[in-house]
Amino acid sequence: MKIDHKIYSEIGHGLMVLIGIEEADNNEDIVWLCNKIIQLRIFNDSNGVMNLSVLETSGDIMAVSQFTLHAKTKKGNRPSYIKAANPDIAIPLYDSFIVSLSKLLGKGVKTGKFGAMMEVEIINDGPVTILIDTKNKE
Repeated sequence: MKIDHKIYSEIGHGLMVLIGIEEADNNEDIVWLCNKIIQLRIFNDSNGVMNLSVLETSGDIMAVSQFTLHAKTKKGNRPSYIKAANPDIAIPLYDSFIVSLSKLLGKGVKTGKFGAMMEVEIINDGPVTILIDTKNKE
């Protein structure tokens, strides 16, 4: 990931987590989400079956705040971000997310810079992209 055309953060094998925090999110959501991410069995085992977690593969995690995940496009052509949390709510929850995820991972989580214009490059194996919604805990 680059900020101002300079490398700010990067990882190798692991997870790129784009996190959108909404007004209704709280610390319970952060704890649940961190545990879900760490335990997701989405990496291939020796048989080529998605059966291993990021912990089991010693992978890294990069987490980037992404308010546009809350875009509502039902009406008109301009997305509405009305559900996205304001920085006074989002920043403390994002910081808590990073700390909790780092503790569970057993090493630091790489990050973007909250509110910055970032150039994010993702090489997506599979590709595998999974949406996890703390308001729809299935």
